[in-house]
Parts: sequence; structure tokens; C-alpha cells
Amino acid sequence: MKPPIRILIVDDHAMVRFAISQAIQRHSDLTLVGEAENGKNAVALYRKLLPDVVTMDFKLPDRDGDEVIAEIRAEFPEARIVLISIFENAESIFRATKAGAIAYVSKAAKVSEIIQAIRRVATGKPYFSEGLEEKLANRHTQENLTPRELEVLQLVASGLSNKEIVAELHISLSSVKLHLQNIFAK
Repeated sequence: MKPPIRILIVDDHAMVRFAISQAIQRHSDLTLVGEAENGKNAVALYRKLLPDVVTMDFKLPDRDGDEVIAEIRAEFPEARIVLISIFENAESIFRATKAGAIAYVSKAAKVSEIIQAIRRVATGKPYFSEGLEEKLANRHTQENLTPRELEVLQLVASGLSNKEIVAELHISLSSVKLHLQNIFAK
């Protein structure tokens, strides 16, 4: 049996942390390893606990979530982070993904969607609440994504795996991975 996905929740609102923790406790494949209410504590707990997935708020009392994500990812490039926010504008989504978040979920989402995002991110797959991937794609267009990179981004946003993208676009797996690296870099 696989060990449960270890999760660190980062949010300055106790009720949000409570709601996510309660949802996690209802699933045997998930376990809560820690909670932080600000960026400083988030980084310290990440170092101590090395969770599989972090859920992170965008606005924290001491700094923005994208800054915390960048700090964690600078030290732990493999960190998998789900940003959960009320901010659904293209710039916030762009900043979070540029910093290293591989999922962006609306705080208006159902808790079941947050659980779905955690599970996808734990496997290394991105996740975006409905409509957010389009905002990110439009913002990325400003960063000069190639037509092929846009195709790959749209397919990833629609939930296709790398292997499914290979089949859809008739390109190699290494090409898909290269396009994804370029997308994240831009």
C-alpha cells in the first residue's frame, strides 16, 4: 500500500486551514503534517517536514505566496505547491506559476476540487480551476509562447497527461517535457 500524501497547509485564516484539514482527514490516502499561518513559518515547516504537497494562500501577512513559493523552490526544486486564492486575475496566476506553483485553485472551489488538485500535484501533474488556465494561457501569450507551447499548455490545462499529449500532437515525450520546461521558464 502506498504511503499517504503528506500535506502542509499555509493560510493566514484559521477557518481555511481548518476546512482543508477536515477534508484531508476524510481521505485515507492523505495526511496533514503541518500548518503555517505566514510565509516565514511555511518555509521553516517545509524544511522540517518535507511534505509531498503544500497548499498555499496568495496573500499572507508577511509576504505574498509567490515569494514564499520561490523561496521554497530555490532550496527544494522538487516541491509541489497548490496555490489556493481568491485572486483569479492573470497576473496573480502568472506570478504563482512563475514562482513554481503547479496548481492554482480558486478559494470559491469546493473542497473536493482542492483534494483533486492535491492528488494531481502529488503525481507531478498541474491543476487549474476552471477558466484559470485560459487566463494563464492569455497571460503567457504576452511572454511569447510558441504556437506549439500554447498547444501543449492548453492540453495540459484540459487535464491530459504527457503521454496523452504525445499521442494528440504526434511528438516525442522528450519534446513534450521540453515544451513544458520552456512554458514554466517563460
